[in-house]
Amino acid sequence: MHDSTHIPAAQLVATDMREVDAVIRRRLTSDVALVNQIGEYIIGAGGKRMRPMLVIMFARALGFRGAEQHELAATVEFIHTATLLHDDVVDESSLRRGRQTANALFGNAASVLVGDFLYSRAFQMMVSVNRMRVLEVLADATNVIAEGEVLQLMNMHDPDIAVSEYLRVIRFKTAKLFEASARLGAVLADASSDVEEACAAYGRSLGTAFQLVDDLLDYEGNTAELGKNVGDDLREGKPTLPLLIAMERGTAGERELIRHAIEHGEVARLAEIVEIVRHTGAIAATREAARREADQAAKQLEHLPESEYREALLEFCARSVERSS
Repeated sequence: MHDSTHIPAAQLVATDMREVDAVIRRRLTSDVALVNQIGEYIIGAGGKRMRPMLVIMFARALGFRGAEQHELAATVEFIHTATLLHDDVVDESSLRRGRQTANALFGNAASVLVGDFLYSRAFQMMVSVNRMRVLEVLADATNVIAEGEVLQLMNMHDPDIAVSEYLRVIRFKTAKLFEASARLGAVLADASSDVEEACAAYGRSLGTAFQLVDDLLDYEGNTAELGKNVGDDLREGKPTLPLLIAMERGTAGERELIRHAIEHGEVARLAEIVEIVRHTGAIAATREAARREADQAAKQLEHLPESEYREALLEFCARSVERSS
């Protein structure tokens, strides 16, 4: 239910997010100059800060008011940033958030090592909260994310991957940190196991919806709006849902063109492939799949007491599907 007094999510948690940013700045500091330089560069690029916002909004929605939420919100952002640094090296990406990637600017070795610094700093931060359950949630999440990265690597350049396998990669690689972020809010608030599981399920579905939209924007968006190069997924040989659906629905010739492009990471005929993805309805079908996931997430919010934070979490579901960047 949206009424005239509805406060947008970003505005609702603005004060909390300033606190989170202060923790991030404080925790980024190192005596090693290059660590500071790269850390500042990638964190300074902004990003949507969705994962830290989930920690805050669930903690607040469940009545938690302590400072630990800011520490843990910053922790999940550090874990996320570490995965980005490593991801961009693995994918050989040159553009992220509208700027050169750290690996393009500072080199692969520095990016990998600073990613390691951020991971280990995140572990120092989660220990400082002094709650075993927090450690358990984040240790499990980082391990699953690493498995997801390896799974995705194994699927590269494979046009025959099943949709279920593609979704498994998303659950591991992207949705898991969304899930952990939402779960942490419940853990901090000492919520019942039922409520904790509902929060986790919300995060998992929202994260899946978010990644599905990310994958379709690679064929629908433009580089300026996206902040990354259109066609990157194809260049990396990633068989994402828009391509899998287009191959299933397209003619034999269209299917062969897409197969060849995935196998060889070829973007020479990107414009033709984008056209196939569009006219087979694969973009609309992918957005519809994202919408179903977002609806699943919204259902979980029935387990939360009514509050402006619950409203904001509902708004998050809609925004994750309708975004264009």
